[in-house]
Amino acid sequence: MAPSAIENALPTEKVVIPSWNRPPPTTEDLDWAPLVQIDLSRFDEPGGKHELARQLYDAVTRVGFWVVVGHGLEDEQVLRQFSFGNAFFKEAIEEKRSFPCNFAEGEYFGYRENSRWIGDTGVKDNIEMLNIPKAIPAWDTVPKHRVVRQNYPEISHFHRDLFTKVIRKLFVLMAIILELPENYLVDAHAYEQRSDDHLRYMIYNTRTQEEWDKAQAYSKGGHTDFGSLTLLFSQHVAGLQIRTPEGNWKYVKPVEGGITCNVADTLSFLTNGFLKSTIHRVVTPPVDQINIPRLGLLYFCRPGDHTVMKTVPSPLLDRLGLLTEEDKHTSKPVATGTEYVRARVKDVHHRAVIDRREGTSFEFRGLKVQNHYK
Repeated sequence: MAPSAIENALPTEKVVIPSWNRPPPTTEDLDWAPLVQIDLSRFDEPGGKHELARQLYDAVTRVGFWVVVGHGLEDEQVLRQFSFGNAFFKEAIEEKRSFPCNFAEGEYFGYRENSRWIGDTGVKDNIEMLNIPKAIPAWDTVPKHRVVRQNYPEISHFHRDLFTKVIRKLFVLMAIILELPENYLVDAHAYEQRSDDHLRYMIYNTRTQEEWDKAQAYSKGGHTDFGSLTLLFSQHVAGLQIRTPEGNWKYVKPVEGGITCNVADTLSFLTNGFLKSTIHRVVTPPVDQINIPRLGLLYFCRPGDHTVMKTVPSPLLDRLGLLTEEDKHTSKPVATGTEYVRARVKDVHHRAVIDRREGTSFEFRGLKVQNHYK
């Protein structure tokens, strides 16, 4: 449907955006994962990039998660985006359904409703989300919900600001680790190029303890993310856990002013597993937060049409034996970033029931990942 048709069919009155603030942190003594903090305010200092790359090395190659601080985004900007998301999820269901994700084609822009059942538990998925693409000409015709349409200059500015101030710099640090030209990974994920990058407003609606127990008894399996990088802004409700290199589940602690980051599958593909796409999951919130909706603000960076899923020509990977002769010389067709991610989205989300998938895998044109993990 053309955006004009959707926009003409929707109410035009201005949506009030109440200010949203983070709830109090949990008082429970949780087992927190020790994550390194990368201070991007040092990026432009003499020798700063190489020192930050040294600090990031273990996080991206072994742990897969880290926290960025000193990024230059004001917390007022961040809270404003949370407020937009909070206002959207309070809209009437008809408005939210006006532009749904087209999972049949593997497309993730738009609204995802919490309509799927979790196996035979009688409990529904409690996640809603709204995914907003980059503000580039390729996506000018993508429809916009009312909250987004009315606040688009502010939302799109934040979108690009986040890429410029955080994602671009992280890709430079990773390129330094890989001994590639500094802009190699930036160019592979260029903001101006067509890709399925998106800013996400997300909410875990509240459940009773009984509903959480049923859902998690069915499957506690973690997952890895589909694209290259995921950024998660602090919102204080605990529940996110990572599986550590030692195989233990530990909570990710919110950091004041910090952004939690993780490597995802396509970046692992581009480095033949050298950069670690870490298994993670969301579990029942602590008792003192179980009645608080878990509002989320995230950015998902994904390689696009111009980036092929082939191991990058890294001298470091070559020395480690991770850059094969086939990688160096083959001319056989391989999937692009967009093709892989859309195939993965379709496989995971184009279904009415969330089924158990532990022990199974997904494969697309030679790229293979496990579906769920114990």
